[in-house]
Amino acid sequence: MTNSLRKRVLVTGGAGFLGSHLCEYLLHQGSDVLCVDNYFTGAKDNILHLLSDPHFELIRHDITFPLYVEVDEIYNLACPASPIHYQFDPVQTTKTSVHGAINMLGLAKRVKAKILQASTSEVYGDPELHPQPEGYWGHVNPIGPRSCYDEGKRCAETLFYDYYRQHGLRIKVARIFNTFGPRMHPNDGRVVSNFIVQALKGAPITLYGDGSQTRSFCYVSELIDGFVRLMESPDDFVGPVNLGNPGEFTIRQLAEKVIELTGSGSSLVLQPLPTDDPRQRCPDITLAKEKLGWEPTVSLEEGLLQTIAYFKQRV
Repeated sequence: MTNSLRKRVLVTGGAGFLGSHLCEYLLHQGSDVLCVDNYFTGAKDNILHLLSDPHFELIRHDITFPLYVEVDEIYNLACPASPIHYQFDPVQTTKTSVHGAINMLGLAKRVKAKILQASTSEVYGDPELHPQPEGYWGHVNPIGPRSCYDEGKRCAETLFYDYYRQHGLRIKVARIFNTFGPRMHPNDGRVVSNFIVQALKGAPITLYGDGSQTRSFCYVSELIDGFVRLMESPDDFVGPVNLGNPGEFTIRQLAEKVIELTGSGSSLVLQPLPTDDPRQRCPDITLAKEKLGWEPTVSLEEGLLQTIAYFKQRV
């Protein structure tokens, strides 16, 4: 591909778990990739292997401040996504979701770029409908300790749709369900990384509540494929679209599987359930299948083996 035909793609949060995998994928596709990150939860280690690529560029920047660059597409992934990180500075979390969306939408409007918002299954809150289709408006506490993330992401979706209706901006909205794989932050408090790190250290594995709450786990490579399929879909399909694996597991089943695959002697320890922790979470992916031809195929066990191998080098 000649330079003149290369797409110029901006990835905010590009040094994070999902962002680094997306940058890698886009480079392999033949795009020029501009990675923007303020390293609050991202890490330069995640993208070190990309720095020697002449078509990869890195900027340290916080998207709560405007950014002036020339690009064709924007993937807006910047925002801490684990409770430990997004509750550390909840005001900044909301600013990243809301001011960040305003700044990236403003950039997209100025340079006529197509823009994808990495939204979240958290917009459904503690759902009363199961599994969750995109038409479900959610059951969300607007004033709880998780609200900075839930409501920040909901407001970002509002902004995206208002820019779409008011300015004719080309938008895409993806609602991400639990995703896991190599380059997860080892101390982010997310259940997969928590369990693997605890198991590899032989430490007790912490279950919140009785472990009967459910989650659906999507391997990172499949989520990234979903992102790109959504970005490349016709402009009249804007979403929101659920991206996640509809295979549903209890947290206790996940813990037992991690112990089995690591050969760990870890025991299970019960702790109180955090405030507003959803009891069940599972995507209805009918729309993704129909509009994007997308459906996950990597099993939980297969993905866990890859993730365990990654953490073994680091724990």
